[in-house]
Amino acid sequence: MRWSDGRKSENVEDRRGVRVSRGMLGGGIGTVILVLISLYFGVDPSVFLNQKTTQEVSVPPGSVAGERTAEENRMAEFVSVVLADTEDTWHEIFRRGGKTYEEPKLVLFTDAVDSACGFAQSAVGPFYCPRDNKVYIDLKFYKDLQDRFHASGEFAQAYVIAHEIGHHVQNLLGISDKVLSMQQGADKATANNLSVRLELQADCLAGIWAYHADRSRNIVEAGDIEAALRAASSIGDDRIQRQTQGHVVPESFTHGSSQQRVSWFKRGIETGDFEQCNTFKTERL
Repeated sequence: MRWSDGRKSENVEDRRGVRVSRGMLGGGIGTVILVLISLYFGVDPSVFLNQKTTQEVSVPPGSVAGERTAEENRMAEFVSVVLADTEDTWHEIFRRGGKTYEEPKLVLFTDAVDSACGFAQSAVGPFYCPRDNKVYIDLKFYKDLQDRFHASGEFAQAYVIAHEIGHHVQNLLGISDKVLSMQQGADKATANNLSVRLELQADCLAGIWAYHADRSRNIVEAGDIEAALRAASSIGDDRIQRQTQGHVVPESFTHGSSQQRVSWFKRGIETGDFEQCNTFKTERL
């Protein structure tokens, strides 16, 4: 992926080296497990997290926890460039639609973070919080993406950010609120299905970013698309369930299967058309 000459975003909030100690978390171990499985790629943690107290402790510069390697700093720069690229893309798309795009913040953290949506550990993976319009990511996740899910490459890493920005777009357009309203009072299967549709739409929106960014700024290199597709495939509910519990329970899906995630990302990157991403108007996902 071509990114080294790209503009850097001013919306990165660097909390690396800030330690957050958890007080009391409601819900017990069942809640923690649900977070680990369901939030791996970006669901509002407030649905599951109900902490009572938190305390932040800054790590002094030069301490072991506060040290940053050259690779970590390079990755932070990469994230900033990708975020700026999503800003440029969605500003233009919103402008064409007669709307104004409001830029989100992206928070870099280490191990754990206290967001407006609740306390979260890095194990939950990157997530978007609609309560503060911020994307949260621990850069160590990218190593997990490569080692655990065998999805390497910078474009695959950019896809992760673009997916979370897709949730921000959904929030700005009121889609997230509508889904939450429909989920309230619905049975579990219906609520899960709505969650899947929301996640698959975010995958499609990530594809739209890639479509327009490449045509405007020529960022895609050979093999990049395949890397992003591998990433989408690797974090399908079916594959994660098979790895974690040895069997697949489709009715419990909250993000979609590997095939579905690949399909909707491809739809976005092949068409660049927002109308093609309406996962709520199709019976077959």
